[in-house]
Amino acid sequence: MEFKKINEDITVSPQIAPGHLAEIAAAGYRSVICNRPDGEGADQPTYDEIAQAAADAGLEIRNLPIVSGKVTDEDADAFGKAMRELPGPIFAYCRTGTRSATLWSLSQAKTMAPAEILQATKAAGYDMAGVVRRIVNGGKTPTDEGDAKFDLVVVGGGAAGIAVSSSLKARKPNLEIAVIDPAEVHYYQPGWTMVGGGIFEAESTVRTMGSLIPKGVHWIKSAVAAFEPQNNAVILDGCRVVKYDRLIVCPGLKLNWHGVEGLVDTLGKNGVTSNYRYDLAPYTWELVKGLKKGRALFTQPPMPIKCAGAPQKALYLSGDHWFRNSVLKNIDIQFMNAGGVLFGVKDYVPALEKYIEKYDATLNFFHNLVAVDGPARKATFKIAKPDTEATEVTVDFDMMHVCPPQTAPDFIRVSPLADAAGWVDVDQATLRHKTYDNVWSLGDVMNAPNAKTAAAARMQAPVVADNIAADIDGKSPTSMYNGYGSCPLTVEKGKIVLAEFGYGGTLLPSFPKWVIDGTKPTRAAWLLKEQILPPIYWKAMLRGKEWMAKPEKVSAK
Repeated sequence: MEFKKINEDITVSPQIAPGHLAEIAAAGYRSVICNRPDGEGADQPTYDEIAQAAADAGLEIRNLPIVSGKVTDEDADAFGKAMRELPGPIFAYCRTGTRSATLWSLSQAKTMAPAEILQATKAAGYDMAGVVRRIVNGGKTPTDEGDAKFDLVVVGGGAAGIAVSSSLKARKPNLEIAVIDPAEVHYYQPGWTMVGGGIFEAESTVRTMGSLIPKGVHWIKSAVAAFEPQNNAVILDGCRVVKYDRLIVCPGLKLNWHGVEGLVDTLGKNGVTSNYRYDLAPYTWELVKGLKKGRALFTQPPMPIKCAGAPQKALYLSGDHWFRNSVLKNIDIQFMNAGGVLFGVKDYVPALEKYIEKYDATLNFFHNLVAVDGPARKATFKIAKPDTEATEVTVDFDMMHVCPPQTAPDFIRVSPLADAAGWVDVDQATLRHKTYDNVWSLGDVMNAPNAKTAAAARMQAPVVADNIAADIDGKSPTSMYNGYGSCPLTVEKGKIVLAEFGYGGTLLPSFPKWVIDGTKPTRAAWLLKEQILPPIYWKAMLRGKEWMAKPEKVSAK
């Protein structure tokens, strides 16, 4: 935890954890202000968790959540009002501390000189030059000139952003590329399913962001506030402006934990867990090991979600553990799916149904989780079958694994780059923006009708890189994305059903026929050499001693 003191009245900080509140109180602070909305990061505790810890530490707390970069004058007034009303000194936090520093700077604009604001925030480690520029320009951030300029700007440092930056750097070594991402760590999120299944330790899914940024690529450690594509500009937290010749947008999805009533109040306790959050995946494994009898619910919200197979994999790995420990007969497994099918590509359904039968799981289609009462161990689902009136049902549980509803990030949904549904609007073949010719997108946030998987991003990255390289050379884009995605569904420890498909559910197997047929065991070294799948996945497979399986017939050996 960092104490970034601006003056005697206010200190700001990056994201804190519940365990930090006692330390904050011991340092002499009397109040806390939260400026970060829930659901911005996969490793982020909810405000309710922080508020409970603050109360336990004897601290007053106020929630003033601000969407990244969307600091209004009204928000600044509310922050100033909170500073007047709360006992001081005050400790404020957000993702990086920049929003809190921005709010303080704007709230002091009428009483402090710009130079004083700059000096105080600089001493705390924050550059508020952009904020001062906004103040002196009557509340608007000018984008005619930027604080920095690059040939290519990549928004998002996840799997998609890292892959496309590396691919472009290989094609155009002299290209000046900047990746914008505020996170200090990079998570291998597919591994969290394995953490919840007792196969991985959570720590093995973490790398520092700096260690993964490709050599020669600049890293701007900041959140994006807004896009002004007509001026080829990206506005960052703190009102800094980055200019570009070309832009790639790939920031991933937002987990909407508040989309289910009562969910944030009970996450990580009362038997409610989720492999979609780093700190909760180990709790999944604790629940699975501890459950000897009772009812286990596994939920899946309406599409789109990232890794649509993950809710099922949580079920299969849990069922496998209970089967191996001879308690499965005492456990009622219920799969509550807001959709109408087990898997969206029918060719893989028979193999999966065999495991649904093995674990004696009940399939409940068109069941969308809408509310949770954790202490009472009750979950409410809205049942919305086609051509029938919607109803609700409440189900008791002893354990529940929740996949949260998911949306595009707020700064994407309200941007000029988004379609009516809030996703980046691209041509589904070239992945070029339909309106702005120098903008591309890949990964989970764009609106091509493909599955949102890491394997999809891996296939999209060279398509985007090749098309941008062609555009730089004055040529038309020729590389086409066919909708490829894959979902390695771990159906038990040591076996997977590898689902590979493209647009419209077309089967697109990337493996030789002998692998698909199961006539020989897969040879991971050969597969790595051929670069069929990333090394990190094959390491995961080898740790679980997993082998490929034919879609119609799962083969173990």
